Amino acid sequence: MQPSSFLSSSERDGVVVGDRAPDFTLPDHTGMLLTLSEQTRSGPTVLFFYPRANTLVCTAEVCAFRDRYAEFAEAGAHVIGISADPPAVNRAFHARFNLPFVLLSDSNNQVRSRYGALRAFGMIHSRATYVIDAQQIIRRIIVAQLDAERHVREALAQILAA
Repeated sequence: MQPSSFLSSSERDGVVVGDRAPDFTLPDHTGMLLTLSEQTRSGPTVLFFYPRANTLVCTAEVCAFRDRYAEFAEAGAHVIGISADPPAVNRAFHARFNLPFVLLSDSNNQVRSRYGALRAFGMIHSRATYVIDAQQIIRRIIVAQLDAERHVREALAQILAA
């Protein structure tokens, strides 16, 4: 158990395993609104925050999720990517790499902040993945700034173990 898990959500920055995932509604790459609690009702959700579309590691990460998406879908899990990029940028990124999952726009980083996935190396947005069960409880948090594949491997292992 992480030491910060002894603090209430209001006494720490972000969330820890065992917390209820903060609900939110954000626009997807098509401009439609998506609400987390509506997604989790139909199964677990893998929510991954990436710093910016069309960058080297972010592209590797979304493509890694794309390449193993069928395994997540077979397990009944949703995959959702979130960045501060506007919907138009996410739409182009989504189309360019033929992504089978939605990309959400958190333009003011409010959702990223609520999850505690703000900064890495003091200057760029962190790369963090949250595996959330159907009851909207966070079951796994993966933080690895430069190892995009790790997010996919560990998230899928958690989904399959549940």
